[in-house]
Amino acid sequence: MERVRTRAETGAEVARVARAVPKRRSWRGAACMLGALAVGCAPSGSPDADAGRAAAEPAPRKEIIQPEGVARLPVFSSAVRSGDLIFLSGAIGALPGVSPPTLAEGGIIPETRQTMDNLAAVLEAAGAGWEDVVKCTVFLADMADYAIFNEVYLEYFPEDPPARSALAAAGLAFDARVEVECIAAAPEGSR
Repeated sequence: MERVRTRAETGAEVARVARAVPKRRSWRGAACMLGALAVGCAPSGSPDADAGRAAAEPAPRKEIIQPEGVARLPVFSSAVRSGDLIFLSGAIGALPGVSPPTLAEGGIIPETRQTMDNLAAVLEAAGAGWEDVVKCTVFLADMADYAIFNEVYLEYFPEDPPARSALAAAGLAFDARVEVECIAAAPEGSR
């Protein structure tokens, strides 16, 4: 049976390995050599690190997604892709291509449909679809609209809907009755 090492013994081992690391290496290199970082980490200057760097440029930390025709305010982007996730800003039922933003008329049903259609346009611009959505947050101006909203919402997610939160929010932008934001998993090859 293997003996469990004490905190002092573990600390002494870390210090011994750290002293063995040549001074020209970075703290990150030392941490990698200690196995403290994630898989695929290699000290700078090592053959593994240099080969990986030469093979491919690193992906940008974030990519802005702004499809044409989708109503947008200058204070946020329609979506941002970071790594394998796509974060869609809250969308309301604003008619595409209309400035200033004008909501779909007729109440919660047409406004919800337009909201979902606006999100669909952003998903499409990101190379994704409804099947890639993993989480939605719904803001309703009046929780009395909850059941009606759900009827329309389920048209877009007929089976296996994503995780979701729904809450009442007073004072949505442009006096909207509904706002929906989503997080989607970026499909392979969607960049």
